Amino acid sequence: MSDDEVTAFVRESRKLQLGTINPDGTPHMVTMFYGLIDGRIGFWTYGKAQKTRNLERDHRVTCLIEAGDDYFDLRGVLVYGIAHLVDEPKEILDIGMNVTKRMTGLRDADELRGYVEQTGRKRVAYIVEPTRVVSWDHRKLATPASA
Repeated sequence: MSDDEVTAFVRESRKLQLGTINPDGTPHMVTMFYGLIDGRIGFWTYGKAQKTRNLERDHRVTCLIEAGDDYFDLRGVLVYGIAHLVDEPKEILDIGMNVTKRMTGLRDADELRGYVEQTGRKRVAYIVEPTRVVSWDHRKLATPASA
């Protein structure tokens, strides 16, 4: 994908597979809703979650955003990066609002604010600084021959 296609794909998607590193070196993979903070991936999670404990030890992450069901529809973006901790309450709330709006499709902040403020008390947030981006779009491959 071109840079513009990558930007549009990340902007239009809502979920990613987040990879962190467990204490024994194995990958820890979870599905996360995410937001965009100045064009970078942002997410929030509970302060006691396994991914949080993993990121306290090792800030490296892998974010996989993908779409498509059939081979010639597959496309995706793989972001390798460093997750920077956000632990200031107002910034956590801002990231939580961003994620929740994208997750629910609602735009009315008043409808969401109470939920985000309540759940945000136990959360931290992260912003991913990309170190490498890889993308693919199988729709650009030659289509299979008709049977």
